[in-house]
Amino acid sequence: MPIPGTPSRAELVDHLVRTRIAGDVATPRENNLSHYRKLANNDRHYWLGLELGARWTDEQDVLAVMAERVGVNDDPEHRYGQDTIDPELTVAGLERMAGRLRKAADGQQRVLFATGHPGGLLDVHSSTAAALRAAGCEIVVIPEGLTTEEGYVMQFASVAVLEHGATLWHTHSGEPMKAILTAMEREGRPLPDLVVADHGWAGYAGQHGVDSVGYADCNDPALFIAEAEGTVQVTVPLDDHVVSPRHYDPMTAYLLAEAGLS
Repeated sequence: MPIPGTPSRAELVDHLVRTRIAGDVATPRENNLSHYRKLANNDRHYWLGLELGARWTDEQDVLAVMAERVGVNDDPEHRYGQDTIDPELTVAGLERMAGRLRKAADGQQRVLFATGHPGGLLDVHSSTAAALRAAGCEIVVIPEGLTTEEGYVMQFASVAVLEHGATLWHTHSGEPMKAILTAMEREGRPLPDLVVADHGWAGYAGQHGVDSVGYADCNDPALFIAEAEGTVQVTVPLDDHVVSPRHYDPMTAYLLAEAGLS
């Protein structure tokens, strides 16, 4: 069961490992390597709204970034079985994200939240949005009537999501965020000062020049590459869909406490 209240750093590390948010995660090694290869082979589905050009054409370079920033096994000959996320890197990422959230709160900035993984991370984003609103931030309300080829771009619990067939939709695409930012520019509205998101929502925002922080799994290398290049400010490594979304509650509590928002 999730631990109550706000955990200490050591308690959070233990919790992340026990719930497999980090440590020995469910994502298999072969899936990770397949995604690294596809990114390097110019498959834009794995670019998560970013423009990587010809800078990342060697999957071993991608693996090296993921070993450094996520904690996956750095041995290229390890091709099957278990892979890992270093929980210390997860907590360090949360602490970096907390610093950017604190800056947003201090400046009462405009913040947009979005998720391509509503089954896992919707409550994480929604709780963070509520804390920033209470601190005086403007939580951006997206324009209405937005669509992509995948579905409708909507907002629930202060978080932008993709809706398809009356269901919140899992998506890697950057097109929903493109639709939001393009519509805001068309309406003459100021863009967000900060986007807190994941998948292509975070990637496209950073590529568009908006400060962007987010979460990513060990099989989604693009956001970690973007952090390495400075396009995205912070990428927190974690398994983005564990068996219960309640397992993320202690992590969210730690994040908000570190940001001075609880």
